[in-house]
Amino acid sequence: MAAAGGRCVWRVLAPHCRWALAAASARPPQPACCYAAAAKNAKKGSQKAKQEEAKKKKGIIRRPLMSKPVDDVYLTWLYKRPSYNVEEAVGMLKKFQELDFTHPKQYVYINVFLDTVLQKKKKVDPFASTVLLPYRFTDEVNKVLVFTENEQEAEIARENGAAVVGGVELIKWILEDEIQVDSYVAVPAIMPKLIPLRNKLRRKYPSTKRNSLGHDIPKMLQLFREGLEYTVEDERLIKTRIARLDMPTEQIVANLKTILEDICKFKPSSSGPFVRKLVIRSSTSEGLLLDLDGLLPEVEKAEEKEEETVEEDDEEKPVQESVST
Repeated sequence: MAAAGGRCVWRVLAPHCRWALAAASARPPQPACCYAAAAKNAKKGSQKAKQEEAKKKKGIIRRPLMSKPVDDVYLTWLYKRPSYNVEEAVGMLKKFQELDFTHPKQYVYINVFLDTVLQKKKKVDPFASTVLLPYRFTDEVNKVLVFTENEQEAEIARENGAAVVGGVELIKWILEDEIQVDSYVAVPAIMPKLIPLRNKLRRKYPSTKRNSLGHDIPKMLQLFREGLEYTVEDERLIKTRIARLDMPTEQIVANLKTILEDICKFKPSSSGPFVRKLVIRSSTSEGLLLDLDGLLPEVEKAEEKEEETVEEDDEEKPVQESVST
């Protein structure tokens, strides 16, 4: 770049730049604490920005204003979600099916919300179980493999519908995925030889806790061939089907109570009520919130009542203290 008179700009500005550079080099060095404070303020600013973004994502929390809607058409967020006893809810699902002209043999599902929080920030480990329902609603039968080296036990297993029966010779085929079944059961005598399969089978590895290890082979086969398997998802939610909508209401209720009893067996003795919320629906309907009274096992209901009385006592204590003062 050239300036007026044919001289370069940098030559014109060079004398002036020298004193500016000298003044900058003569400044005392800034202490490290200033930079640390600036970094700290920047960090706080970023945290506040993140918190504001999180609030925006959460949106507006709307509280229910009224107890029951007056009209058939209403804004759901203005009202508390209604709960129904199980017989009424099943009747509503059947009515929905008739009004919507949907398939009458569709499945009925439940969503069970659990309280898995324990003391000292611990949680109940996610679990899985298989339960034999009093009323079957499907003709599907699971494939079960039986581990035994006793010829009489092997014959009993075949007679009761085992898909595969064998001993140590099956280990290699299972590790190479040559054999694939839904469940594995075993007799105690062969368990020391099945250790190589522990990491492969994981949750399906035979154990007394899952009722897949024992001497009663016919009983184990009936459970795992005809039983309903469910698992805990997201640490606190169980989703499973329980019946068909065309079944009698009594049978649907009986299946539901059987599953709830099995779920409550996994509740630690030190924790409070295990089942917090229960929703029932069909394949094509909305979910209906169920009233838990009369559905949970007696132990679970007794603990709920104890918790309520403790809360009432805690509320009364400050009142009594204020009166005494």
